[in-house]
Amino acid sequence: MGCCSGRCMLILICTLQLITAVERQVFDFLGYQWAPILVNFLHIIVVILGLFGTIQYRPRYVVLYLTWTVLWVGWNIFVCCLYLDLGGLSKDSNYLSLGVSSQSSWWRENAPGCDNRDLPATRWQSLESPALISSLGCMLEYQYIEVLHSALQLFISLMGFVYACYVISVFNEEEDTFDFIGGFDQFPVLHGNEKASHLFL
Repeated sequence: MGCCSGRCMLILICTLQLITAVERQVFDFLGYQWAPILVNFLHIIVVILGLFGTIQYRPRYVVLYLTWTVLWVGWNIFVCCLYLDLGGLSKDSNYLSLGVSSQSSWWRENAPGCDNRDLPATRWQSLESPALISSLGCMLEYQYIEVLHSALQLFISLMGFVYACYVISVFNEEEDTFDFIGGFDQFPVLHGNEKASHLFL
């Protein structure tokens, strides 16, 4: 197989998924979001199995990866809807922390471009929570950062789904054309006669 084959592309996609999932896992740990931590952990395990299955020609592992990819796409759509307040969901809910803590996304207080230093000290007494200040003057709001993370995962997963389907079909074609007794025979009748002549000798 060449470097641009479907198998090589699936290996590349799985590697990219591992890198982005570990990055996402780190920020979910920082924000104490337990539901994404658990789902990301499962995702990392299944992607490693899918990578192993692709490298070692194990179609069952690739099928497991393919099945998980469908669930992973659904999870990322849910996260996008949650942070965009779509479908009756609210980003201020505690779904992602499983109700264990009142923490939210790490990006809420650490979004890039936020400048909280110039706020006067008297504003701190008038506000109910310091978390409200973090959303002032940010270059990119935290919910859009989370949506971008999920959108990136969706894009990579959809590409992985397509290539996994292709790799499974290639593996199945190779299994169907393989003759377990004689290998890849061009002329099975000739090999059958040779085997019979060896038996007679």
